[in-house]
This record gives sequence, C-alpha cells and structure tokens, in this order.
Amino acid sequence: MPTIEIEIPVETLPREVKAEDYQPITDPKNVERFINDYFADIPILAEIAKCESHFRQFNSNGSVLKGNRNSYDRGVMQINILYHAKTAEKLGLDVHDLDDNVAYARYLYEKQGAKPWMSSSACWAKFSQSEIARK
Repeated sequence: MPTIEIEIPVETLPREVKAEDYQPITDPKNVERFINDYFADIPILAEIAKCESHFRQFNSNGSVLKGNRNSYDRGVMQINILYHAKTAEKLGLDVHDLDDNVAYARYLYEKQGAKPWMSSSACWAKFSQSEIARK
C-alpha cells in the first residue's frame, strides 16, 4: 500500500508552555501570563494560583515564595512540601522550580481535584462551582 503523508501546520500543534519564555519570571505579570497559558485547559488552577500566591513564584528577596500561614507551602501553586515533596521527587519534579511547581499542581489536580487548595477556596470557589463539583 502507498504511504500517505499529511502535513500539519506547525501553528496547529500544541505548544509546550515553559517559564523560560516569559522572562523575567520574577515579574508577577509574566508569571500570570505563563500560568494562564499553562492552565488554559484547567482555568480553575490559574484562579487558584492568583489566590494562593498572587502569581508569584519568588518573594521580594528572590527566594522561592513560602506560605504566609504555612511555611511548608512553596511557589506559585503553594505546594506543601511536607505532604508532597516525596511524591514530587518520585515524579522527577522540584516544586521550587516554576515549571515543576505547575506540573506538580496539574498532577495533584488530576488525582485530587481542587481539594489540596481548599484553605483558599473562599477566594477561588466563586470562580467555577461546576469545575469544583466535577472533581
């Protein structure tokens, strides 16, 4: 049988969203753009990032953002290292890295829905009750 080749325009292929394309990543506006693009398919996670960290991966002195209420929470998605560091490590992820922080948040959401971020739900729950109920 003859082989049929189909050309797919590059612009229709899904683009991998990486933090390095949103420099400087210390600027919360760039982090916000990155988060919105990264979570375009799961917008509730972008809303959670807004509520949890105000789209910040780093604090004013340049170190990874720690939680105000829980110092074990890290980065833009406020991943709790006390509960999640071992699993993240097994997945080859470091939640102190922005790309890995959001990748772990996606993994966590796929496993547990929005439950890991319930402490900030007063802020983001109004965003999409149907999205929360789905999980």
